[in-house]
Amino acid sequence: MLQNRFGKLAATVLTGSMLMGAAACGGNDDAATSAKPSDGASSAPAAAGAKVGLAYDIGGRGDQSFNDAAAAGLDKAKTELGLAETKEIEADSGETEAAKEERLRLLASGGYNPIVAIGFAYSGSLKKVAAEFPDIKFAIVDDAAATGPNISNLLFAEHEGSFLVGAAAALKSKKNHVGFVGGVQVPLIQKFEAGFAAGAKAVKSDVKVDVKYLTQPPDFGGFNDPAKGKTAAEGMFDAGADVVYHAAGGSGSGVFEAAKAAKGLAIGVDSDQAKTAAADLQSVIMTSMIKKVDVAVFDFLKSFSGGGVKSGTTIYDLKAGGVDYSTTGGQVDDIKTKLDEYKQKIISGEITVPEKTS
Repeated sequence: MLQNRFGKLAATVLTGSMLMGAAACGGNDDAATSAKPSDGASSAPAAAGAKVGLAYDIGGRGDQSFNDAAAAGLDKAKTELGLAETKEIEADSGETEAAKEERLRLLASGGYNPIVAIGFAYSGSLKKVAAEFPDIKFAIVDDAAATGPNISNLLFAEHEGSFLVGAAAALKSKKNHVGFVGGVQVPLIQKFEAGFAAGAKAVKSDVKVDVKYLTQPPDFGGFNDPAKGKTAAEGMFDAGADVVYHAAGGSGSGVFEAAKAAKGLAIGVDSDQAKTAAADLQSVIMTSMIKKVDVAVFDFLKSFSGGGVKSGTTIYDLKAGGVDYSTTGGQVDDIKTKLDEYKQKIISGEITVPEKTS
Protein backbone atom coordinates (compact mmCIF):
# COMPACT_ATOMS: atom_id res chain seq x y z
CA MET A 1 0.00 0.00 0.00
CA LEU A 2 1.32 3.40 -0.88
CA GLN A 3 1.80 5.79 2.00
CA ASN A 4 0.28 9.25 1.79
CA ARG A 5 2.65 11.84 0.43
CA PHE A 6 1.63 15.50 0.55
CA GLY A 7 2.10 17.23 -2.75
CA LYS A 8 4.09 14.40 -4.37
CA LEU A 9 4.25 14.84 -8.12
CA ALA A 10 4.59 12.15 -10.75
CA ALA A 11 4.76 13.51 -14.28
CA THR A 12 4.52 11.24 -17.27
CA VAL A 13 4.92 12.26 -20.90
CA LEU A 14 3.27 10.05 -23.47
CA THR A 15 1.85 10.28 -26.99
CA GLY A 16 -0.61 7.98 -28.69
CA SER A 17 -3.40 7.67 -31.25
CA MET A 18 -6.91 9.00 -30.76
CA LEU A 19 -8.75 5.67 -30.74
CA MET A 20 -11.34 4.07 -28.49
CA GLY A 21 -11.00 0.75 -26.62
CA ALA A 22 -12.28 -1.27 -23.72
CA ALA A 23 -12.25 0.30 -20.28
CA ALA A 24 -9.89 -1.15 -17.69
CA CYS A 25 -12.36 -2.42 -15.09
CA GLY A 26 -14.84 -4.14 -17.37
CA GLY A 27 -16.48 -0.95 -18.62
CA ASN A 28 -17.37 -0.21 -22.21
CA ASP A 29 -18.20 2.77 -24.32
CA ASP A 30 -21.88 1.80 -24.45
CA ALA A 31 -22.04 2.02 -20.64
CA ALA A 32 -20.36 5.38 -20.63
CA THR A 33 -22.44 6.94 -23.38
CA SER A 34 -25.70 5.73 -21.86
CA ALA A 35 -25.06 7.87 -18.79
CA LYS A 36 -27.17 11.04 -18.82
CA PRO A 37 -25.16 14.27 -18.58
CA SER A 38 -26.98 17.48 -17.84
CA ASP A 39 -26.85 20.39 -20.23
CA GLY A 40 -23.97 22.78 -19.74
CA ALA A 41 -21.04 24.60 -21.28
CA SER A 42 -19.34 22.90 -24.21
CA SER A 43 -16.35 24.98 -25.26
CA ALA A 44 -13.31 22.83 -24.46
CA PRO A 45 -10.49 22.88 -27.02
CA ALA A 46 -9.33 19.70 -28.70
CA ALA A 47 -6.99 17.66 -26.50
CA ALA A 48 -4.32 16.82 -29.07
CA GLY A 49 -1.24 17.72 -27.09
CA ALA A 50 -3.30 18.39 -23.95
CA LYS A 51 -1.71 18.46 -20.52
CA VAL A 52 -3.96 16.60 -18.07
CA GLY A 53 -3.73 17.02 -14.31
CA LEU A 54 -5.18 14.46 -11.91
CA ALA A 55 -5.45 14.93 -8.15
CA TYR A 56 -5.92 11.66 -6.25
CA ASP A 57 -7.84 11.10 -3.06
CA ILE A 58 -6.18 9.72 0.08
CA GLY A 59 -4.18 6.58 -0.69
CA GLY A 60 -3.31 7.60 -4.24
CA ARG A 61 -2.35 5.34 -7.10
CA GLY A 62 -1.75 1.87 -5.68
CA ASP A 63 -4.69 1.71 -3.25
CA GLN A 64 -6.04 -1.29 -5.25
CA SER A 65 -9.49 0.31 -5.18
CA PHE A 66 -10.96 3.78 -5.81
CA ASN A 67 -7.83 5.68 -6.86
CA ASP A 68 -6.54 2.81 -8.95
CA ALA A 69 -9.82 2.80 -10.89
CA ALA A 70 -9.26 6.49 -11.67
CA ALA A 71 -5.65 5.76 -12.62
CA ALA A 72 -6.84 3.08 -15.05
CA GLY A 73 -9.00 5.66 -16.83
CA LEU A 74 -6.06 8.06 -17.06
CA ASP A 75 -3.76 5.31 -18.33
CA LYS A 76 -6.26 4.44 -21.05
CA ALA A 77 -6.44 8.10 -22.05
CA LYS A 78 -2.64 8.30 -22.22
CA THR A 79 -2.61 5.43 -24.68
CA GLU A 80 -5.62 6.32 -26.78
CA LEU A 81 -6.19 10.08 -26.74
CA GLY A 82 -2.73 11.37 -27.63
CA LEU A 83 -2.15 13.33 -24.41
CA ALA A 84 1.03 15.39 -24.44
CA GLU A 85 1.63 15.22 -20.70
CA THR A 86 0.01 14.13 -17.45
CA LYS A 87 0.73 15.09 -13.87
CA GLU A 88 -0.58 13.05 -10.92
CA ILE A 89 -0.59 14.41 -7.38
CA GLU A 90 -1.75 12.81 -4.16
CA ALA A 91 -3.72 13.90 -1.10
CA ASP A 92 -2.61 13.67 2.51
CA SER A 93 -5.03 12.52 5.20
CA GLY A 94 -4.27 15.40 7.56
CA GLU A 95 -4.12 18.31 5.15
CA THR A 96 -6.14 21.53 5.23
CA GLU A 97 -8.50 22.95 2.64
CA ALA A 98 -5.76 25.47 1.83
CA ALA A 99 -3.42 22.62 0.96
CA LYS A 100 -5.99 21.10 -1.40
CA GLU A 101 -6.51 24.48 -3.04
CA GLU A 102 -2.78 24.92 -3.50
CA ARG A 103 -2.51 21.47 -5.11
CA LEU A 104 -5.18 22.35 -7.67
CA ARG A 105 -3.68 25.82 -8.29
CA LEU A 106 -0.33 24.17 -8.92
CA LEU A 107 -1.88 22.20 -11.74
CA ALA A 108 -3.91 25.09 -13.15
CA SER A 109 -1.05 27.60 -13.08
CA GLY A 110 1.18 24.98 -14.67
CA GLY A 111 -0.98 24.93 -17.77
CA TYR A 112 -2.77 21.65 -17.12
CA ASN A 113 -6.17 21.54 -18.79
CA PRO A 114 -8.37 19.63 -18.08
CA ILE A 115 -7.94 18.83 -14.38
CA VAL A 116 -9.69 15.91 -12.66
CA ALA A 117 -10.16 15.71 -8.87
CA ILE A 118 -10.82 12.25 -7.45
CA GLY A 119 -13.16 12.30 -4.47
CA PHE A 120 -15.64 14.53 -2.66
CA ALA A 121 -12.92 15.85 -0.32
CA TYR A 122 -11.93 18.26 -3.12
CA SER A 123 -15.40 19.82 -3.33
CA GLY A 124 -14.78 23.17 -1.67
CA SER A 125 -11.27 23.64 -2.96
CA LEU A 126 -12.17 22.75 -6.55
CA LYS A 127 -15.14 25.12 -6.61
CA LYS A 128 -12.89 27.97 -5.46
CA VAL A 129 -9.99 27.24 -7.81
CA ALA A 130 -12.25 26.63 -10.81
CA ALA A 131 -13.67 30.13 -10.36
CA GLU A 132 -10.13 31.53 -10.43
CA PHE A 133 -9.33 29.73 -13.70
CA PRO A 134 -12.49 30.04 -15.83
CA ASP A 135 -10.77 28.93 -19.04
CA ILE A 136 -9.74 25.56 -17.58
CA LYS A 137 -12.11 22.58 -17.50
CA PHE A 138 -12.39 20.72 -14.21
CA ALA A 139 -14.09 17.43 -13.29
CA ILE A 140 -14.75 16.01 -9.83
CA VAL A 141 -15.73 12.44 -9.00
CA ASP A 142 -18.36 11.75 -6.30
CA ASP A 143 -19.43 15.34 -5.67
CA ALA A 144 -22.41 17.38 -6.87
CA ALA A 145 -21.90 20.41 -4.61
CA ALA A 146 -19.00 21.97 -6.51
CA THR A 147 -20.77 23.64 -9.42
CA GLY A 148 -19.72 26.11 -12.05
CA PRO A 149 -19.70 26.69 -15.81
CA ASN A 150 -16.35 24.87 -16.11
CA ILE A 151 -17.01 21.99 -13.68
CA SER A 152 -18.23 18.49 -14.60
CA ASN A 153 -19.61 16.34 -11.77
CA LEU A 154 -19.11 12.59 -12.27
CA LEU A 155 -21.47 10.66 -9.98
CA PHE A 156 -22.37 7.00 -9.41
CA ALA A 157 -25.31 5.00 -8.07
CA GLU A 158 -23.22 3.19 -5.45
CA HIS A 159 -26.32 2.07 -3.60
CA GLU A 160 -27.54 0.11 -6.63
CA GLY A 161 -24.31 -1.84 -7.03
CA SER A 162 -24.13 -2.36 -3.28
CA PHE A 163 -27.64 -3.86 -3.32
CA LEU A 164 -26.37 -6.59 -5.62
CA VAL A 165 -23.39 -7.51 -3.45
CA GLY A 166 -25.63 -7.35 -0.38
CA ALA A 167 -27.89 -9.90 -2.00
CA ALA A 168 -24.82 -11.99 -2.83
CA ALA A 169 -23.65 -11.80 0.78
CA ALA A 170 -27.00 -13.01 2.13
CA LEU A 171 -27.23 -15.78 -0.46
CA LYS A 172 -23.74 -17.02 0.45
CA SER A 173 -23.91 -16.54 4.21
CA LYS A 174 -24.25 -19.80 6.13
CA LYS A 175 -24.81 -17.97 9.42
CA ASN A 176 -27.39 -15.40 8.26
CA HIS A 177 -24.96 -12.77 9.53
CA VAL A 178 -22.98 -10.30 7.39
CA GLY A 179 -21.03 -7.11 7.95
CA PHE A 180 -20.23 -3.72 6.42
CA VAL A 181 -17.04 -1.74 7.08
CA GLY A 182 -17.14 1.91 5.95
CA GLY A 183 -14.02 4.06 5.75
CA VAL A 184 -15.52 7.35 6.95
CA GLN A 185 -19.10 8.00 8.05
CA VAL A 186 -20.16 10.47 5.38
CA PRO A 187 -23.31 10.47 3.19
CA LEU A 188 -21.47 8.97 0.22
CA ILE A 189 -20.31 5.89 2.13
CA GLN A 190 -23.69 5.59 3.82
CA LYS A 191 -25.10 5.03 0.32
CA PHE A 192 -22.98 1.88 0.11
CA GLU A 193 -24.23 0.76 3.53
CA ALA A 194 -27.90 1.44 2.68
CA GLY A 195 -27.74 -0.47 -0.60
CA PHE A 196 -25.85 -3.39 0.93
CA ALA A 197 -28.31 -3.77 3.81
CA ALA A 198 -31.31 -3.49 1.46
CA GLY A 199 -29.90 -6.17 -0.83
CA ALA A 200 -29.17 -8.55 2.04
CA LYS A 201 -32.65 -8.08 3.52
CA ALA A 202 -34.29 -8.56 0.12
CA VAL A 203 -32.90 -12.10 0.23
CA LYS A 204 -33.42 -12.80 3.94
CA SER A 205 -35.50 -10.32 5.90
CA ASP A 206 -34.05 -11.51 9.21
CA VAL A 207 -30.38 -11.36 8.19
CA LYS A 208 -28.15 -9.62 10.73
CA VAL A 209 -26.05 -6.78 9.30
CA ASP A 210 -23.21 -5.44 11.44
CA VAL A 211 -21.94 -1.93 10.59
CA LYS A 212 -18.68 -0.24 11.58
CA TYR A 213 -17.14 3.02 10.38
CA LEU A 214 -13.41 3.44 10.86
CA THR A 215 -13.32 7.23 11.35
CA GLN A 216 -15.61 10.24 11.53
CA PRO A 217 -15.09 13.45 9.54
CA PRO A 218 -12.99 15.55 9.49
CA ASP A 219 -10.67 12.56 9.98
CA PHE A 220 -10.53 10.85 6.58
CA GLY A 221 -7.77 8.47 7.57
CA GLY A 222 -10.30 5.63 7.54
CA PHE A 223 -9.76 5.36 3.81
CA ASN A 224 -6.11 4.37 4.19
CA ASP A 225 -5.70 2.46 7.45
CA PRO A 226 -5.51 -1.31 6.85
CA ALA A 227 -4.92 -1.97 10.56
CA LYS A 228 -8.24 -0.36 11.48
CA GLY A 229 -9.98 -2.20 8.68
CA LYS A 230 -8.61 -5.50 9.95
CA THR A 231 -9.64 -4.83 13.55
CA ALA A 232 -13.18 -3.86 12.53
CA ALA A 233 -13.63 -6.96 10.38
CA GLU A 234 -12.11 -9.22 13.01
CA GLY A 235 -14.75 -8.01 15.44
CA MET A 236 -17.50 -8.91 12.97
CA PHE A 237 -16.12 -12.37 12.20
CA ASP A 238 -15.63 -13.02 15.92
CA ALA A 239 -19.27 -12.01 16.53
CA GLY A 240 -20.53 -14.55 14.00
CA ALA A 241 -20.53 -12.85 10.60
CA ASP A 242 -19.16 -14.91 7.72
CA VAL A 243 -19.23 -12.32 4.89
CA VAL A 244 -17.95 -8.73 5.24
CA TYR A 245 -18.22 -5.96 2.62
CA HIS A 246 -15.96 -2.94 2.79
CA ALA A 247 -16.26 0.55 1.32
CA ALA A 248 -13.06 1.80 2.87
CA GLY A 249 -10.52 2.35 0.10
CA GLY A 250 -7.02 1.27 1.08
CA SER A 251 -8.26 0.02 4.47
CA GLY A 252 -9.96 -2.85 2.63
CA SER A 253 -6.76 -4.90 2.56
CA GLY A 254 -7.11 -5.27 6.33
CA VAL A 255 -10.66 -6.56 5.87
CA PHE A 256 -9.34 -9.17 3.46
CA GLU A 257 -6.65 -10.22 5.94
CA ALA A 258 -9.30 -10.67 8.63
CA ALA A 259 -11.47 -12.73 6.28
CA LYS A 260 -8.58 -15.02 5.45
CA ALA A 261 -7.71 -15.56 9.12
CA ALA A 262 -11.35 -16.26 10.01
CA LYS A 263 -11.88 -18.54 7.01
CA GLY A 264 -14.68 -16.18 6.00
CA LEU A 265 -15.48 -14.28 2.84
CA ALA A 266 -15.05 -10.63 1.89
CA ILE A 267 -16.53 -8.34 -0.74
CA GLY A 268 -14.36 -5.74 -2.45
CA VAL A 269 -15.27 -2.32 -3.77
CA ASP A 270 -14.68 0.06 -6.70
CA SER A 271 -12.22 -2.19 -8.58
CA ASP A 272 -12.48 -5.94 -9.18
CA GLN A 273 -10.40 -6.64 -6.10
CA ALA A 274 -10.09 -10.37 -6.76
CA LYS A 275 -7.69 -9.12 -9.46
CA THR A 276 -6.06 -6.16 -7.70
CA ALA A 277 -5.57 -7.31 -4.08
CA ALA A 278 -2.47 -9.10 -2.88
CA ALA A 279 -2.24 -12.57 -4.44
CA ASP A 280 -2.57 -14.39 -1.12
CA LEU A 281 -5.83 -12.55 -0.35
CA GLN A 282 -7.64 -12.76 -3.67
CA SER A 283 -9.29 -16.11 -2.93
CA VAL A 284 -11.30 -14.70 0.00
CA ILE A 285 -12.92 -12.03 -2.20
CA MET A 286 -16.18 -13.61 -3.39
CA THR A 287 -17.18 -10.58 -5.47
CA SER A 288 -16.66 -6.82 -5.66
CA MET A 289 -19.00 -3.90 -6.19
CA ILE A 290 -17.43 -2.41 -9.29
CA LYS A 291 -17.71 1.35 -9.58
CA LYS A 292 -16.41 2.29 -12.98
CA VAL A 293 -14.47 5.42 -12.14
CA ASP A 294 -12.12 4.45 -14.97
CA VAL A 295 -15.00 4.81 -17.45
CA ALA A 296 -16.03 8.20 -16.04
CA VAL A 297 -12.49 9.60 -16.11
CA PHE A 298 -11.82 8.34 -19.62
CA ASP A 299 -15.24 9.51 -20.78
CA PHE A 300 -14.57 13.04 -19.53
CA LEU A 301 -11.12 13.18 -21.15
CA LYS A 302 -12.53 11.76 -24.39
CA SER A 303 -15.26 14.41 -24.39
CA PHE A 304 -12.61 17.07 -23.85
CA SER A 305 -10.59 15.69 -26.75
CA GLY A 306 -13.62 16.11 -28.99
CA GLY A 307 -14.37 19.62 -27.80
CA GLY A 308 -17.70 18.56 -26.32
CA VAL A 309 -17.12 18.42 -22.57
CA LYS A 310 -20.20 19.50 -20.59
CA SER A 311 -20.52 21.08 -17.20
CA GLY A 312 -22.95 19.70 -14.65
CA THR A 313 -23.87 16.20 -13.58
CA THR A 314 -23.38 12.86 -15.28
CA ILE A 315 -24.74 9.86 -13.36
CA TYR A 316 -23.27 6.41 -13.92
CA ASP A 317 -25.95 4.09 -12.56
CA LEU A 318 -26.75 0.40 -12.98
CA LYS A 319 -28.75 1.00 -16.14
CA ALA A 320 -25.81 2.88 -17.67
CA GLY A 321 -23.38 0.15 -16.65
CA GLY A 322 -21.60 2.49 -14.25
CA VAL A 323 -21.85 0.04 -11.32
CA ASP A 324 -22.02 -3.74 -11.23
CA TYR A 325 -20.78 -6.82 -9.41
CA SER A 326 -17.74 -8.90 -10.41
CA THR A 327 -17.59 -12.63 -11.12
CA THR A 328 -13.82 -13.19 -10.99
CA GLY A 329 -12.97 -16.47 -9.28
CA GLY A 330 -16.33 -18.06 -9.95
CA GLN A 331 -17.54 -17.82 -6.36
CA VAL A 332 -20.88 -16.26 -7.33
CA ASP A 333 -21.47 -18.32 -10.47
CA ASP A 334 -24.09 -20.42 -8.68
CA ILE A 335 -26.11 -17.35 -7.70
CA LYS A 336 -25.52 -15.24 -10.80
CA THR A 337 -29.00 -15.91 -12.21
CA LYS A 338 -30.58 -14.62 -9.01
CA LEU A 339 -28.32 -11.56 -8.88
CA ASP A 340 -29.10 -10.73 -12.50
CA GLU A 341 -32.81 -10.95 -11.71
CA TYR A 342 -32.33 -8.33 -9.00
CA LYS A 343 -30.28 -6.24 -11.43
CA GLN A 344 -33.07 -6.22 -14.00
CA LYS A 345 -35.66 -5.32 -11.37
CA ILE A 346 -33.56 -2.31 -10.33
CA ILE A 347 -33.05 -1.23 -13.94
CA SER A 348 -36.76 -1.58 -14.71
CA GLY A 349 -37.77 0.36 -11.61
CA GLU A 350 -39.50 -2.57 -9.95
CA ILE A 351 -36.99 -2.25 -7.09
CA THR A 352 -36.03 1.20 -5.80
CA VAL A 353 -32.82 1.01 -3.80
CA PRO A 354 -32.59 3.35 -0.78
CA GLU A 355 -29.71 5.82 -0.56
CA LYS A 356 -30.01 6.18 3.22
CA THR A 357 -30.48 3.74 6.06
CA SER A 358 -33.81 3.98 7.84
